[in-house]
Amino acid sequence: MCVGTDFERADNFFAGPAVLPEPVLNRVQQEILNFKGMDLSVIEISHRSKQWEETVDQCIAKIRKILSVPDNYEILFLQGGASTQFGMIPMNIAPGGGPVQLVHTGVWSKKKLAELKIQGIEYDIVSSSEETNFDRIPQFDSSQLNPQAEYFHICSNETIGGIQWPDYPDTGDIPLVADMSSDIMSRPLDVEKFGLIYAGAQKNIGPSGVTLVIIREDLVNRVPDNVPTMLRYETHVKKNSMHNTPPVFPIWVVNMVMDWVIEQGGVEAMEKRNSEKAGMIYEVIDEDDYYQGAAVPNSRSAVNITFRLPDDELGKKFVEQAAERKMLGLKGHRSVGGCRASMYNSLPVEAAARLAEFMREFKRQNG
Repeated sequence: MCVGTDFERADNFFAGPAVLPEPVLNRVQQEILNFKGMDLSVIEISHRSKQWEETVDQCIAKIRKILSVPDNYEILFLQGGASTQFGMIPMNIAPGGGPVQLVHTGVWSKKKLAELKIQGIEYDIVSSSEETNFDRIPQFDSSQLNPQAEYFHICSNETIGGIQWPDYPDTGDIPLVADMSSDIMSRPLDVEKFGLIYAGAQKNIGPSGVTLVIIREDLVNRVPDNVPTMLRYETHVKKNSMHNTPPVFPIWVVNMVMDWVIEQGGVEAMEKRNSEKAGMIYEVIDEDDYYQGAAVPNSRSAVNITFRLPDDELGKKFVEQAAERKMLGLKGHRSVGGCRASMYNSLPVEAAARLAEFMREFKRQNG
């Protein structure tokens, strides 16, 4: 129970903005009125103050520690969400106009493609699971790589379809770029495999309003002269993400979430915890064909579990009855329907256990 409340929090299965650790919410509640002894709230103080600059530096250091980010990578806090990054990335690191290679795995890959088309960037879809309704990560091998490609793009986890790369592709000298908005910090990561990683904060690392970008130094300098100031990575590198007023509140909370991740044991502990939670739900799905998993087993996401019931009316009833038990956010994305249980880092193991128990009870009563 959060400090100062008289209610038990609901189980939050929303895909985003998503669940935050209860200890972090308590800390926010306790500290928001007085930031570092300044007798002012964090949302009132100057972002040029020493206290705030220290907070940004601390947060960057914690992210570098948690993800083992090498020294030749920059860590940035930007605005505009991952959707802005779809267009900002080619502006900066595809100055020749392509080609850009992609693996097409669903809605978020499609949105990335749309931004490439707007800019007239040449692209190549090397593999896609569209023919099977994006129920899997499609096969890919190094023979499909174009040595002239400016970068190679993947979405590490598709929240809508509930599919996740089990292992990341090896793209050799071609910079691998990944949208990790929904599974960053959910498992160990070899950052050196990537040229650029980007992630909206609102799934695993904080509230909405800030986007994390991790970019290799050599890619920062690719940007051509005609890219606007605020859309240049080098602008934000030079000013430590404070060229203009940054999203102060979400960065402040991200810093607290990083403390929580470290206290829990880092990404190794997150992976173990997420595997346990997902295993409970997939076990129910695999018992029979009452719950029909949307993703094939070897591409299943550990953080977004998608499934259907025998018919849409039962699915609606399932979501309604779950909500009556304070299990919220189980309705599937509007574009695909069905149900979705998001199991981000901050979701307690006990919440997954309650959902698994409810799924079995609902099947007994409505099977």
